[in-house]
Amino acid sequence: MAETPHDMSASAVRAAHEIRVVVGRLRRRLKETYDNEELTPTQTAVLSRLSKDGPASTSDLAAAERVRPQSMAATLGVLDERGLIQRRPDPDDGRRQLISLSESGSAYVDDKRRAGEEWLAQALESGYTEEERQDIIEALALLDRLSRA
Repeated sequence: MAETPHDMSASAVRAAHEIRVVVGRLRRRLKETYDNEELTPTQTAVLSRLSKDGPASTSDLAAAERVRPQSMAATLGVLDERGLIQRRPDPDDGRRQLISLSESGSAYVDDKRRAGEEWLAQALESGYTEEERQDIIEALALLDRLSRA
């Protein structure tokens, strides 16, 4: 680990490193819990974003995912072919289309979330005591507060 900056405690630097490592590992493990139907990370991220944030234009999605609009158009083309999204005219600007999840897209996202939560619940039930699970819940409250800082 790098040298501790003089204006930060060693515990803050260590906690930052450990959180980054553990969150990354946990994300990868959650992604392994379900079959991604050969979707790319960008395609999966777009479905997740549409599920959380609602309908968006191609350019809005491209900006949010930090890709070129042409790349996003290709991503959306694949999702459209698979029936996971739907397009409709933007009521505020008829030249634009709003992209949203189709029924199949919503079901896909819900199934993937449920699979991840089932894996987590099973791992917590079988690998941790009640006291440890309560400690995890308390630590998550602190992490949530950190996410809002």
